[in-house]
Amino acid sequence: MKKTFYRRVGHRSERGQSMVEMALMMTILLVVLSAVLDLGRGFFSFIAIQNAAAEGALYAAINPRCRNADVTGCTDPNNVLFRARHESPEGLVDKQRMTVAVSCDDGATCGTGALIEGRPITVTVIYQFQMLGPFSGVLPDGQLYFKAHAVQNILDVK
Repeated sequence: MKKTFYRRVGHRSERGQSMVEMALMMTILLVVLSAVLDLGRGFFSFIAIQNAAAEGALYAAINPRCRNADVTGCTDPNNVLFRARHESPEGLVDKQRMTVAVSCDDGATCGTGALIEGRPITVTVIYQFQMLGPFSGVLPDGQLYFKAHAVQNILDVK
């Protein structure tokens, strides 16, 4: 025996409607979730470079002549650049994307000139944060540039 199904006039079948609605909403939720996770990574990176600048400035206040490993007696890890780059644990911040600069109160790079106790020394860290989420196409090169600086007074001139 053959069954015949008749639709009532004016009523449409709503089978599968909830699956379509869920598929549309899941797409939007996943995009929003990935953007939130990317911003969380960015916030962590920003805090990490602020800590890196503070660590570099603290070491520069104690040893102002040891800006990098090129200075005699300032091999790694006993210089400002190494301390700033390695402040964050391995794998959390890409050290190759980090730029560290040390400057004195006159804007110079604290060269061979006389360093005076009590004068400020500044460590600036610039970090290129690579966005991974769906909004990376909005930014040029898909990167955000974070900049942090810390200032300490020179405590000891050796």
